Formats: sequence, C-alpha cells, structure tokens
Amino acid sequence: MSPLNRVALLVGMLGAGLLPCAADAATPANALGVIQRLPLGGTGGWDYLSFDAQRQHLFVSRGDRVLVIDTKQMRQVGSIDNTSGVHGIAIAQDLKQGFVSDGLTASVTVFDLDSLKTVATIDGTGEKPDAIIYEPGSHRVWTFNGKSHNASVIDPASKRVIDTVALPGKPEFAVTDADGHIFVNIEDKSELVQIDAGSHKVLQTWSLAPCESPSGLAIDVAHHRLFSVCDNEKMAVTDSVTGHLVTTVPIGSGPDAVVFDAGDATVYSSNGESGTITAVHEDDSDHFSVKATVPTQPSARTLALDSQQHRLYLSAATLSKDQPAGQRPTMVPGSFTVLVVGRH
Repeated sequence: MSPLNRVALLVGMLGAGLLPCAADAATPANALGVIQRLPLGGTGGWDYLSFDAQRQHLFVSRGDRVLVIDTKQMRQVGSIDNTSGVHGIAIAQDLKQGFVSDGLTASVTVFDLDSLKTVATIDGTGEKPDAIIYEPGSHRVWTFNGKSHNASVIDPASKRVIDTVALPGKPEFAVTDADGHIFVNIEDKSELVQIDAGSHKVLQTWSLAPCESPSGLAIDVAHHRLFSVCDNEKMAVTDSVTGHLVTTVPIGSGPDAVVFDAGDATVYSSNGESGTITAVHEDDSDHFSVKATVPTQPSARTLALDSQQHRLYLSAATLSKDQPAGQRPTMVPGSFTVLVVGRH
C-alpha cells in the first residue's frame, strides 16, 4: 500500500490530544496499550514493518531506506539504503537474507540479516512492487506488483526473476500456509486469490463480499483461517481450503495491516484513521469476538508482531491539520515514531 493512499482522510481527525500516553492512573493492570514510543524523526513516508524474531530486529520501511531497530535496546542499529519507494521487507531465515520491494525502481534489494549489508539488487519485477513474501517450501521470493496487476517470482540463488503470474486486479498483502499455497488480497475487486507456490498457477479466486477494498491479510495456519481487513470497517474471515466466508467482524476505519498471534488466539487490525487497534479473539475456528479496542495514534496503519513477547510495533507520525482543502496532508517535521503495544 502506498504511504499516501490513505493519509488524505486523516486530516479531520488530527489535533490536540491525539498522542496518548503509554499509561495513566485509570489504565487497568495487564491492559493492552501503548507501552513505549521510539521517536525516529527524519523525512519520508512509510509502509510495512517486518520483524526478525531470531535477531530481535524490527525493519521499518521509510521512503528510500529501511530502518533497523534493535527491540531489546529499542534503538536504531542500522539502515538498508537505496530502497527507493520501499514498501515491504521479507525475511528468509534459512538463507540468512532479507528482501525489500523497491516500488519506484521495479526491483528488490537483498541484504544480509547478520551484517545488514546489501548483497544484491534484483531488477525486472512488475511495476510498483508492493507486498513481498518468502515462500519457504519452494525457496522463492514473491513480489506483488500494484500497477501491473501481477506477481513476480524470484529465485534467491540466481538473484533473478524467473516467472510472472497474472492476477485479476491490484494485489495487496499476501501470506503463505504450510501446504504450498500463497494467498493475496485483490484490493480493487474485493477478492482473495489462492496460488500454487510450486507451479506458480492461480488456483482459485474467491469473493470477499461484503468486505470492500481489502488490504492487510493474515493467516491462522492451524485452523485454515484467513483474515482480510477492509475499508468498510469489516474484517472478513475466510476458510483457506474452501474459500467459504466464515464470518465478518467489525473493526476500525482505515485498516492497512493485520496479524494473527497464535499464542493468544487473537487477530490484531491496525486502523490508521481511527487511531486504534482492534483485538479480535478466536473463540473457535468459526466464532470470533472483539476483545478490545486499543488507542494508538491516527496514521498508525501498519504493524508487525513479535509473537514471543506478544508485542505489536506500528509506524506513525503526526500529520498537519493546516493543509489547504484538496491537498494531501504533510507530516509534522520530526514526528515519525515507532509505537510499541503490549501489556501494561
């Protein structure tokens, strides 16, 4: 998702008091909330975050670079530079490499997870690569290209694009299961596509109605459930085997990301316009209930999960409320911050 796609709708929500403190006297013990903020400042937009659990590194997309945060010390320890129009970061633990989708140059930057040094640039993806994933069964990297409505398949060994898969519309986020399948939301069609990772073939296209304009996507592999967050304040729960719509759950406005924490059986939707996270509990594989609505900050629309510590990381900034009518809001200089959400 382009960092500018949703910010125009935020201006009317900005103003004094929109940056909540981590806790106050009225916060119940063990309640979920913002427990820390890491001001990073700087210029540029942002999109996806990704978490390397093995090294406790958080990768934060930032316009033309990826910031690397050591979450044990909560400080920046590096930067992956020259990633023009960066959207997503995929982690391949077995290869000890990371892969960055460079949206403005139709390329992927490859870096070493230990040294954080760039080792290669792979050219020739589709136009405006956005979401990016690593499929461990086939050892392939996939980019999902917003403008050309296709996916590029990359062989990490040869560092080249080896195939292109046509998609029925504009792809958004993608996930994999344990059975060699890839799933991707189609934003402009409100559809969900199932792909065979081995043959690079589209197997199924499923409707997500009544969800509209799906963006973020997460998966509960054990129970074969997919979670698509949509612009009309709904999350669609889909059976990943049959494509059957299990249920829809109300969420906040302006969602752009969603994660599933198997350890506490909870789905978290980050709602950038509401400035909230919706925590949805998986009561069982067919029943879901909203457990909490957690205040974060307007513009905090993307997130990553540390499943070991049960913490969420979000990118956010304060957007100017003094913009002329019809113009996109600008970020207040120096206000870019990473939020940490966890138990008080």
